[in-house]
Amino acid sequence: MSVLKLLADALHEGGWMMYFILFVLMLTVSIVVERAVFLRRSVIDKDKLQALLRSQISAGNIQGAIKVCSGNSTPLTRIIQSGLMRANRSDAEIQAAMDEAALRELPFVEKRTGYLAMLGNLSTLMGLLGTIIGLIGAFKGVAGLDASQKASELSKGISEAMNCTAFGLLTGILALGAYAWLNGKTQDILDDVAESKKNVANLLTTAKVALRG
Repeated sequence: MSVLKLLADALHEGGWMMYFILFVLMLTVSIVVERAVFLRRSVIDKDKLQALLRSQISAGNIQGAIKVCSGNSTPLTRIIQSGLMRANRSDAEIQAAMDEAALRELPFVEKRTGYLAMLGNLSTLMGLLGTIIGLIGAFKGVAGLDASQKASELSKGISEAMNCTAFGLLTGILALGAYAWLNGKTQDILDDVAESKKNVANLLTTAKVALRG
């Protein structure tokens, strides 16, 4: 029996709440795929980037450092580039330029990931609600039956109602697991941005001191 057939049977047996959970599952998968692709494209080798910038800035070649950033378009390089473009200004202006760029770029890095935690909890609660509704229906359905039929009909109704709990839990586990993974990837990018901003600011300050000397 195919997975699609099993899913179709579960949706039919679990009642109308299963379709709401299915919608949450589809929404979860779409967010995970979109965020995974975006974060993958946003990652750059921080150590290699910093080594290239250090060599260019130390040589006084600010334009070369800017070209390094513009040739690797990621949130990190765009933030660093905004500071390099003000290399002839004061340290405070350089830092302010990078901070302003970070305010533009970082919300795109963190975008939508937080929804996964909410969807995970929502799908679990929807599964429990669907099960309760199913159990109520099952008990009502056997109210008018004789004793010989009650046990089999009740067990069948309970089995069908538990589909909602299982489906809701599976969707919740996927959503929360994906949230933890994507949140870790996001935090890595945020840490790289904070570290690189500080390093570039220090490199530019050192380069200015060397030129004055």
